Amino acid sequence: MNTQAIIAFLVYAIINAFTPGPGNILAFNTMSNYGWKNGKKTLLGIFAGYYCVQALCAVFTFGLNQLLNPLIFVLKYVGAVYIAVLAIHIFRSRPEESSNGEGVSPLVGFILQFVNVKIYLFGITALTGYVLPYHSSFGMLIFFSMLISTIGSIATTLWAVFGAIFQRAYIRYFKVINIILALILLECAYGMLFK
Repeated sequence: MNTQAIIAFLVYAIINAFTPGPGNILAFNTMSNYGWKNGKKTLLGIFAGYYCVQALCAVFTFGLNQLLNPLIFVLKYVGAVYIAVLAIHIFRSRPEESSNGEGVSPLVGFILQFVNVKIYLFGITALTGYVLPYHSSFGMLIFFSMLISTIGSIATTLWAVFGAIFQRAYIRYFKVINIILALILLECAYGMLFK
């Protein structure tokens, strides 16, 4: 793999990882509501899901092309419904709910990544467009999938840090922020189905 291909891959991965998506928005909202201490378990669920999904992308890219298209088709609708439900939950949430101190379950973050079609398409596009022309071994596909997951986890961590930093502002302006975050999630769901 030449330097130009590596740079193109990294630029694509960084841009995709840092743009708003369901995982990043969940991390931001969780930290805004529950703070770092009670929200970090949700991040761990998001990260674990991210790595698992990218490993699946490597497996699919390596040899399961026949299964891939029907699975993405089904996940597109399941993911859109899940993201819409998450948008409704964020829209309806209030800072007072965080007083129970429990945060959001890591399972919520983990499951979100399995229905987050954005990261499937992100991983498969990166692997087929930037890696397969140079490396077709399963080991290299796994390596680049884990690199994608690491970049994505760093991006999600930054979204979470911003959520924790803006926690006080969130408490004051939670309704406006929740509406904006819910609308972004609904746009993600719409984009999954109609773009």
